[in-house]
Amino acid sequence: MSRKIRRTMIQYFGIIGGSIIFAIAYSWFLVPYKIVPGGVGGLAQILFHFFHIPIGISMIIFNVPLFIISFIFLGKRFGIGSIFGMFSTAIFSDLFSFANLNNLGIIKDLSPYSYELQGKVIYAMLAPNDIYLSAIAGSVLLGLGLGLIFRFRGSTGGTDIPAAFIKQKSGISIGTAYWIIETVIIFTIGVVFQDLKLIIWGYINLFISTKITDLASEGLPYVKGIYVISEKNDEIKEMIYDKINRGITFIKAEGGYSGKEMKILFCAMNRRQVAIMRDLIKDIDPQAFVLLTNINDVMGYGFRSRNLDLTDNE
Repeated sequence: MSRKIRRTMIQYFGIIGGSIIFAIAYSWFLVPYKIVPGGVGGLAQILFHFFHIPIGISMIIFNVPLFIISFIFLGKRFGIGSIFGMFSTAIFSDLFSFANLNNLGIIKDLSPYSYELQGKVIYAMLAPNDIYLSAIAGSVLLGLGLGLIFRFRGSTGGTDIPAAFIKQKSGISIGTAYWIIETVIIFTIGVVFQDLKLIIWGYINLFISTKITDLASEGLPYVKGIYVISEKNDEIKEMIYDKINRGITFIKAEGGYSGKEMKILFCAMNRRQVAIMRDLIKDIDPQAFVLLTNINDVMGYGFRSRNLDLTDNE
């Protein structure tokens, strides 16, 4: 089996795995209580609750024009991955509903999942008095599913496509782009269902899911940047070379109060090396001024990039 075929198979199996998690989040935890972070799934909920149109079918209908955008601006690979992800999430979202699982004989008894809410019978994993837990669990699973789908260069369609487009053009994270787009949809859902609490739930869901989406698709920011202002920066530099084996950069600066010229030492390192760095600096110059910051991404020798490339570039 060639490397390209193996990579493609891993890609599509990854999208399927993310789609299953996505579907469970929607069908078991969020849809029964009208909790959504916006998106096509949120619009599909309106059709589901008012016209009883299955969530998956509505998602497919809403997604068609957006796929044209993905092919034009993001390339055919993302477009094909999006179509596959859209169909798999749509199919699994309907397939994994408790009613369908019962029809298929996978769940024999629906009574443990049947609850009455506002005069209607709903099917959910958790009871209405556990709606807080349902919102949190659904948000985490939704973010995990979306993140995995993006990680394997796919999409669930819908607003994921413009979110990926914004990321590709602006460099902001997928989660942030997703947040921007969904705001209008969340307010729309609150107005349509005439329940302002749904707006609050939507934002809670959106906050959690975007954080988990970034974590699952891009990983933790594992690199730290350290700035050191010290009279003994040359000694600190030699210790970094010797003990941590990292390169450093001197930045020319001037004291704002004293006007004195100075050198700021800058060094990028992984999280495990930060504690060693602290001890080295304390041993050499306890009075040193040290700034420690997260680095979202780094490219270069000794580091691997977190950047998620969604174009056709190999």
